Amino acid sequence: MNNAKIVTKYLDQMDTQREAVITEIDGLTEQQLWQRPQPGEWSVGEILNHTVILTRSMFPLVRVAWSWFRWTSVLLKNRPYRTRMEDPYRKKNFPHWFSFPWKPKYSADNPVPLATLLEEMRATHQKVRAFYQGKDETVLGHVYLFDPLFGFINLILTLQIGLYHDQLHYEDAIKQTRALKK
Repeated sequence: MNNAKIVTKYLDQMDTQREAVITEIDGLTEQQLWQRPQPGEWSVGEILNHTVILTRSMFPLVRVAWSWFRWTSVLLKNRPYRTRMEDPYRKKNFPHWFSFPWKPKYSADNPVPLATLLEEMRATHQKVRAFYQGKDETVLGHVYLFDPLFGFINLILTLQIGLYHDQLHYEDAIKQTRALKK
């Protein structure tokens, strides 16, 4: 499916959902930011840090794929490509336990101010935006990565999976924030 402006839509969604969670957590104290709801569960701060760590760890793969494979993708740009997929994180059989490689760097034992977390989130997303913005979507749609959980995914779907991942965790952060503010 081709949609000439889907990447712009996804980039705007990335910013919108990030700013929505930032608005929601506004007013949390530093103690609340790092307070775990249950032993073994992440705090709001840890959740936000995890989203940054995952994006930062995967983003170099996107850059390498673009660098190595865009030239062949130009030859395929008139062929159809996918721009949307179902949210894999909402599937019952998705292995949510598999987040341990992207364990939060910050915690109650190693806290940072909320401003630092927010700066890292915005800076990371700005790098993603700077990479994707202005690139030919028909080429992005034909540059592929392989992921053991998702299989072969083009760079547009890679962006959408990142949105799904952040959205899932932002919903958890919002839920915890609302419980803490009661």
